[in-house]
Amino acid sequence: MTPCGPIADPRAAERARHVLVEAALRDGWAGELEAAWPALAPVFGASPYLTSLARRDPDRLRALLAADPVARFADLLDRTAALSTAAWDAAKTGLRVLKAEAHLLIALADLGGVWDLDAVTGSLTRFADAALDAALTVAARGELEAGRLTRIGQGDEGPVPGWFCIAMGKHGAYELNYSSDIDISVFYEPEALPVAEGIETQAFAVRLIQRLAELMHEKTADGYVFRVDLRLRPDPSSTPPAIPAAAAFDYYESVGQNWERAAFIKARAAAGDLTRGRAFLKELAPFIWRKNLDFAAIADIHSIKRQIHVHKVDERLTAKGVDLKLGRGGIREIEFYVQTQQLILGGRHPELRSPRTLDALAALAAAGHVTAQTAGELTLAYERLRAIEHRIQMLADEQTHRLPESDSERKRVGALAGFDRVRSFDASVERILKTVNRRYGELFPEEEQLSSKFGSLVFTGVDDDPETLDTLARLGFSNPSRIAQTIRGWHHGHIPATRTERGRELFTRLAPRLLDAAQATGAPDTAFARFEDFFSKLSSGVQLQSLFLAQPRLFELMVQVMAFAPRLANTLARRPAALDALLDGAFFADLDRDEDRSAMAAAVSRADGFEGVMDAVRRVHREQAFRVGVQVMSGAATAETAGRAFADLADICIEVLAPAALAEAERLGGAFEGDVAVIALGKCGSKEMSAGSDLDLMTLYRARAPGSVSTIKDWSADVFYGRFTQRLIAALSTPTGEGELYEVDMQLRPSGTKGPVAVSFPAFEEYYDREAETWELMALTRARVVWATSHAFAGDAEAAVETALRRPRDVARTAADVREMRELLERERPPKGDWDLKLSPGGLVDVEFAAQFLQLAHAASGGPLNQNTAGALADAAELAPARALADLQKAWKLQQDLTQLLKVALGDNADPEGEPKAFRALLARAGGARDFRALKGRLDAARTAARGAYEIIVQP
Repeated sequence: MTPCGPIADPRAAERARHVLVEAALRDGWAGELEAAWPALAPVFGASPYLTSLARRDPDRLRALLAADPVARFADLLDRTAALSTAAWDAAKTGLRVLKAEAHLLIALADLGGVWDLDAVTGSLTRFADAALDAALTVAARGELEAGRLTRIGQGDEGPVPGWFCIAMGKHGAYELNYSSDIDISVFYEPEALPVAEGIETQAFAVRLIQRLAELMHEKTADGYVFRVDLRLRPDPSSTPPAIPAAAAFDYYESVGQNWERAAFIKARAAAGDLTRGRAFLKELAPFIWRKNLDFAAIADIHSIKRQIHVHKVDERLTAKGVDLKLGRGGIREIEFYVQTQQLILGGRHPELRSPRTLDALAALAAAGHVTAQTAGELTLAYERLRAIEHRIQMLADEQTHRLPESDSERKRVGALAGFDRVRSFDASVERILKTVNRRYGELFPEEEQLSSKFGSLVFTGVDDDPETLDTLARLGFSNPSRIAQTIRGWHHGHIPATRTERGRELFTRLAPRLLDAAQATGAPDTAFARFEDFFSKLSSGVQLQSLFLAQPRLFELMVQVMAFAPRLANTLARRPAALDALLDGAFFADLDRDEDRSAMAAAVSRADGFEGVMDAVRRVHREQAFRVGVQVMSGAATAETAGRAFADLADICIEVLAPAALAEAERLGGAFEGDVAVIALGKCGSKEMSAGSDLDLMTLYRARAPGSVSTIKDWSADVFYGRFTQRLIAALSTPTGEGELYEVDMQLRPSGTKGPVAVSFPAFEEYYDREAETWELMALTRARVVWATSHAFAGDAEAAVETALRRPRDVARTAADVREMRELLERERPPKGDWDLKLSPGGLVDVEFAAQFLQLAHAASGGPLNQNTAGALADAAELAPARALADLQKAWKLQQDLTQLLKVALGDNADPEGEPKAFRALLARAGGARDFRALKGRLDAARTAARGAYEIIVQP
């Protein structure tokens, strides 16, 4: 043995020496201790764990110093195997005592320069195999004694024929580190298990691995043997710890991922029925080593590498606190560098399939796939990083790969690695990390990066990647571990969108874009949660994910919708098919009423019956309303355009459903000689609808002859058209399997809720001639015939509306009525806050009332009539002071612009004050302001001016 380095803590070394000398003098080996002390002092001056092993059992140290390490280790393995015949408690104690001896022996051989890295990792692995085999045999004998097992197997069939452990990762490749877990996957063949009659095979297989794991990793006064990690089995979150081999094959063939293929590169049968274990791996070989890979499959393999952030030249890689395994420039990058190339090339070149990292790297270099210089640099880096990793773990027998933050603790690691100054040690580590990260970045350099500018985004394996959790935290997620777990679940094919191999390949590319887009919204948690709700309900994900990848700006907009627009996000979550409209190349083209009408006609033509028509209308409406909403969010549609588009969509729905409702009335009651029209009022009548607007409707009918009745049920006109109206209301408002359409309000008809649901033509004329109040005439200014059974009757209805509006009236009385109604509204329905754009003083109601008043005041003398508020104000240029009209128009446009966005995004009674900063910026843009604060000032000023204009115009 030679000294590994300086003595980091001379006092600690001296304390250990004092105890050991006392024992050596007593037992007669002081000379051997003195001879070995120069090599032991640096060890005991740095490692409390190794010191404790020596002090707790000085005789063990004496025996190790006196023996040839290879012979002693071989004897240790024999003693481990002998424990397979021991009782449970004796085996538990014996395995832990032997683990302590193995740890001390291997550490001294490593630190003393007696064994190289290969000998160290190989010895750790061989002891793990021996301990695993002994523990399995002890557990199996317990099952035999309990009557659950009928016999103990012999030789390669293992103690339990049909049940086997596959060693994964470093354990499988004989590359275990000093304080490593052992990763094993347990499989069994139910028909081969020699279980007693009545014993359920799965319960038995699971119990056996649980007993084995308990024997291995339970911590006692003597320590533990190995922590057992079973999570590299298929889909560990939803499968038992032991899995039937046939089920495993089904999993790997259907949803196995490339990182799982990479994990199996190192796999080997390690314990149990070795014959069946080897056969299992042989049968799995086509999954691991594919001879034919298409471009998408190769790109997905590349993704294993591209998820790790590669440092730029000016970015720092520091030794302090670095994770030598998972950090940038660490061991994992070397392993990924090798394994990704093995997966691509190994199917056709068996010579590249070595499970051992350095052997595979050498094979890649020999075949010309890696330059000799790169292979040499990475080999040296791997050996040094693994050696330092071992020394970190030797300090306290902890499974950590992270260099300490503390200089004094890092000095201990450096001393075990041969450095007398911590700064020199740090500089050496940093050079290694930069070399590895640089070489890593040279692999597949032209491929798109799957990391983020905020850091690595690695979702392979079953553990949370520490750097990825840090990246997710920097991206603004409050629970990074949950985000990582969700994305890993999607990679496992837990949802239909990623159930196919192609779906998972696409999602690998989409995931980092999703996370970056969520961060850009300023509300990443909300954006991700709503995307999760939507994405998990897709029936298939290939076409949509392909679209998102081909149009990144569109995808960013969709994530923005998720973050800012719960109304739209809820639509997508409940009805993901609404997103089908995105697949139309004309999604962002100008909104066209004729195209919407054609789409509706095509859908309805395929519908069967009245209910089928209702469903078809709802599907088309959902897609087109979503399209309008997204155009509003993106700024592609102005408030005026959106208001008209929403109203046109409502018109088209009525145009389809009114004839269907009429046909239903005729089916039930028979044909009726007469005409009927559907009149829209309110926002639909004025073509100023927004997302979620209800429909204010009136139906107006006229029989062809007095006393007419329907042909089957002899229904009179009021009954027949009442039934038609009820059917129409149901068609427009009843929820179906395809969701809802509109809320319908019929209260603006003559007599409101007290009168008949359908209005006869004579009753309409008489009511508006003699009984209608001013507020009803104001509502009538927005009346618009949407559908009628004949053009002639539509013309008659329009004429009746105009006649009612143009009757002479007392202008002062009308003004007083308007003001009285506005005052009543302010008392009974005061604004709900500063962002009540409808009811606030100077809000939309003030502007509407002023415009409606001007029409009623001047209609009798031939003044213009216009259902649209903005149009009515423009037409009133000669009827009111120009400044007042300008103030009303400015306030109207601003508040309509804001209303459209708020209604699309947040729904009714929205208050954007608590919304993400990015949404407030979007709202400011919609309102033509530089920022949200400026928008509020602009809004206040506009409303103040509009209220003043209202007061000027509506004068009694």
